[in-house]
Amino acid sequence: MIIPKTSEEIELMRLSALMVSKTLGMIATEIKEGVTTLELDKKAEEFIRDNGAIPGFKGLYGCPSTLLTSVNEQVVHGLPTNRPIEDGDIVSVDCGVLMNEFYGDHAYTFEIGNVAPETKKLLQVTKESLYIGIREFKSGNRVEDVGNAIQKYTESFGYGVVRELVGHGLGKKMHEAPEMPNYGKRGRGKMFIEGMVVAIEPMINMGTKNIKTLKDGWTIVTRDNKPSAHFEHNVALVNGKPELLSTFQYIYNVLGITSNEEDEFRQKPLIL
Repeated sequence: MIIPKTSEEIELMRLSALMVSKTLGMIATEIKEGVTTLELDKKAEEFIRDNGAIPGFKGLYGCPSTLLTSVNEQVVHGLPTNRPIEDGDIVSVDCGVLMNEFYGDHAYTFEIGNVAPETKKLLQVTKESLYIGIREFKSGNRVEDVGNAIQKYTESFGYGVVRELVGHGLGKKMHEAPEMPNYGKRGRGKMFIEGMVVAIEPMINMGTKNIKTLKDGWTIVTRDNKPSAHFEHNVALVNGKPELLSTFQYIYNVLGITSNEEDEFRQKPLIL
């Protein structure tokens, strides 16, 4: 059952989402060649706790870490390791926090150094598909309208859309109804209702859509070992339209990126 939030609860969830955004912005200052994902994980936990929040992933379903860091062919749920990040890597950093009794949860895929042009294109298209999907999160639409928009756009580039992993509702639990697949047929699935909050997160592979889980029981990789990209935002349905609760702007400020991609999804101005 979908649990709609009041306007007051949505504002609390915005704070939770922005705490994740700030954490990812901090990671943007630290993530570079030679750094390990375990080092990033430690810094993220300290940052979250220092800011009065609780790591949302750590201990959830037995997860041992604050971040899930997925490198290159790793799709999602990569456990932090002592492997140094290398030039040319891409690293999806997925982070969750619990704050004000509500969860925030989103992700960004970082480019490290000299990334291959075809991999850069995968990241660009995946991030574009995120906003294409968010555009469909509005009154009168249904769950698979979002998935269909993401699928049509990414498959037009020959990419594979992961089926086994999906976005989700968000609230006092990390995973609430409804599931938000990145594929589907228009007009199918649960109807969107005012006040609902979801995590929309395309997981797009350069090659096959097929995946497998490594022996650690967490890390999911592409079956053909080609790269995978992952971007995620938290979005509320407010006045019948998508209201972005999270932001990549903290990351962009660090990386020197100028973008207005989020502007159309804000009924309230973003205050950093």
